[in-house]
Formats: sequence, C-alpha cells, structure tokens
Amino acid sequence: MKPEHALPAINQIATPAAITIVGMGPGALEEITLAGWRALTSGRRVALRTAHHPCVAELATHIFFETFDQLYETHAHFADVYAHIADRVLALAQQPGGVVYAVPGHPLVGETTTALIQNRAREAGVEVEIVGAASFIEPVCTALSLDPMNGCQLVDAMLLARQHYPRVETELPLLVGQVFARWLASDIKLTLLQAYPANHPITVVQAAGGIQQQTKTVPLHELDHSDDFDHLTTIYAPPLMDGGSFTALQEVVAHLRAPEGCPWDREQTMATLRSDLLGECAEVLEAIDADVAYAETGDAEALDDSGAHLTANIVEELGDLLLLPAMLVQIASEEGRFQMADVTRGIVQKLIRRHPHVFENTTVDGVSEVLTNWDAIKAAEKAAKGLPQPGPLDGVPAALPALEKARQLQSKAAKAGLLDREHEANGAIEQMQKTAATPTAQELGKLLWGIVALAKMHDLNAEDALRTYTIYFKRQHV
Repeated sequence: MKPEHALPAINQIATPAAITIVGMGPGALEEITLAGWRALTSGRRVALRTAHHPCVAELATHIFFETFDQLYETHAHFADVYAHIADRVLALAQQPGGVVYAVPGHPLVGETTTALIQNRAREAGVEVEIVGAASFIEPVCTALSLDPMNGCQLVDAMLLARQHYPRVETELPLLVGQVFARWLASDIKLTLLQAYPANHPITVVQAAGGIQQQTKTVPLHELDHSDDFDHLTTIYAPPLMDGGSFTALQEVVAHLRAPEGCPWDREQTMATLRSDLLGECAEVLEAIDADVAYAETGDAEALDDSGAHLTANIVEELGDLLLLPAMLVQIASEEGRFQMADVTRGIVQKLIRRHPHVFENTTVDGVSEVLTNWDAIKAAEKAAKGLPQPGPLDGVPAALPALEKARQLQSKAAKAGLLDREHEANGAIEQMQKTAATPTAQELGKLLWGIVALAKMHDLNAEDALRTYTIYFKRQHV
C-alpha cells in the first residue's frame, strides 16, 4: 500500500520556471550539481553569461548553448553589458520552454546579472528559479587554509577599485574576487595602500580548485608587477593584527569602560573630558608646529627639542587625540544617546551635501566659489531645521586663542563688507611706528588686530606663525 505522502520518483521533474539560473561551480564539469545538470540537459534553450570557464569546453560536447561574450566587446561599461544580458534573458523567457541561464560559480555570489534578472522578472511577473553550486569562495579558502567563519570579508574587485579608501575592516581577512586584469589589480593596489602598509603580504590565487591552481605571495606594492590576472583570480589580504583599525580602538575603549575595566575610565563623563580634549588638541598642534619649524632642514629624520622623532610624535599625539572622541562616543552609547555610526553618518552626509561640485554635477570656478556655496548650503540647512540665520560675525568659538579668534572674525567681517584688511594692516604698520613706550591694552590689542590682517594679506596665519616662531626661538637658545 502506498504511503499517503509518497516522495516523487527521482526522475520526476516539476514544471520548470520560465527562467532557471544555474551555477556552474568554480571549475570542473563534475562540480555542477545534479539539479544543475538536469536543467542544462533538459532540452531547453541554454545561455551562458561567458564561455570563459573551465567546464565550458567539456559542456559543449553534451549540449548546445549561446554565450554573451560578444557584448563585452561592444559595450564600454559592464553596467551596459549586464543590462543587455538581462534584457536578452527576459526575452528568451517568453519563448516556449523558457531559458536556462548558466553563470560561473554560484548565481548569488558575485553575479550582478542574477539580481538584475530577478528584479526585472519580478516586475514582469516571470518566475525565476535559482539552482546553486559551489562558488569560488570554497576552493579559494581551501587553497589558503582559511576559515571564512573567522570574520572573512568578500568584495568584488571592481567595487574595491572604485573606492578611494577601502571600506573594509583591516583586522579581518579580506578576499577580493574577479581580479581579471592587471590594470584592475593596479587600481586595487592604490586603494589598499590607503589602509595597509606597502610591504603587507598579498596572496594571489588563480584557478582555485582546478588542476591549474596557483598561489603566490607578493608585497602589496608589487601586486600589479605581473600580467597573469584573469577572471579566475582572487587576491587575499591577511588581517592586520596590531590594533591598527578604529574598530580596535573602540573595542579597547569599551573594555576600559566595562564593569571589569579601569576604575578611572569608568568614572569619566563628557564634562570631565572637556579639558583633556582641549589639552590633546594643543599637544597635536605643538607636534605639528615642531614639524613645520624643522621642515626647512629637509631632514625627514629630524628630532624635536625633547629628542622625539617628529613624525612619530605627530602619530602619537593624534592617537591621544583620537582616544577622546572614542571615549566620548562610548559614554554617549552607554547613556543611550548616540553611537559612533550616528557621528560618522552625520559628518559623511554633511561633507557630501556641502561638496556638490565633487559628488553632484555642480561646477565651481575656484576656491572662492566653493566657500560661497558652502555658506549658502549651510544657511539652507539651518532654514530647513527652522533655525534662525546667524549674524555675519556669528559662529566663531569663544574659547579660541585670541589671534585665531581675530583671524576668523576678520574673515567673516571681510565677507560681510564690514572690514578692509588692507586698511587694518596699514594701520598696524603706522601703529608700530608711533606706539608709545608704554602702550595701553587697547592700543596693543589694536596693533595685534592689524598684524592679523597683515598676515592674512600675505596668506599667512598669525597664530600659526607665532607658534612656529616659538620653536625657532627655542632652537636658537638651547
């Protein structure tokens, strides 16, 4: 007696979807799944995104298929190629029997056309079936003895190459797939050099899982020194395990603030850290001032007056400064007020919004127009928030050092037509010539005000100049 819910026979085939997208696996023909093989040999029309795959030559002895390789030669941009492929697959789906569309690897891993076809088919009411297979990830991880569960990151080569700074976590393993050309490897190298040291070991994996599999490891700066890249090439960047990411800093700060952390760090509040923030800013300025003062020597290995290496000193002081925002954000996160993502999102969106000449189609004629647009966008932002428009001299922080505060006030006053810098500078020169031996505080203030204007006329910053001169003075008297 048959069970009420008997399983179908193994050769029983359900009505296929109008579009069946089949993964061909990473290499050999036997890596195609049984379901994929049945779809490919079902007698339906078969289209391959590309014939550049290790199993295609053998597949051609079993079935007839068309490919879309010619589109790569007739279109300058991949987006156009993929759009035309999607159009063609949707058109084939309307014919009797529909179409089997085969792609390298797994259809949902690094395959842009799959998403395009799915979206367009959904809009057209056309059914799509996905028949999976192993992707290139498994054989690449095998070749590298890499466990992807340890936080491995995967990014498409073209996506990474377009970035100016790699949007990856440097303390996690990184796989970059489909590095199909030397020029692409060169662009990737330039992007990675923004976050990784030039001698960081990069492993190039070719034809992973196949009989022609090869691996080689080169320093990052030599990544594009060969010409043996193709569509089966993946590069691997091992993690930087020395705390070199901002995430590592956030983890340490959160640990310090945790119940088992440091009593001093746990006691800090936003209010108690104000003076530390100001002090660390001053330390960074001092380190930069020393670097500027010694720049005239042309000695990149110069030491400051305390014997510290100038570049190392700047690095250390910037690290001390960076700790404070991380600490402040951690405190805010614990209080449920905001998180680091809120802070970074705000400034990222502001920068994009205020640079339409970079991120949109706005054209500008020089720096002055950039600044004018900046002020206009800033005013529009305030209006959108229902905030009152600032006065011409508003927005200068009260706690600034006096010379810097004067410089910023003069800049705003000049924009508003409230100040003539040349007049102020000439007045300073005259004041220096006739100032009494015992000037009043007001006379001295007027003199310094004029000197700030004089500095600006010569593209100088009086605050920076005075700080830098103190370094020169100390050098001459030690």
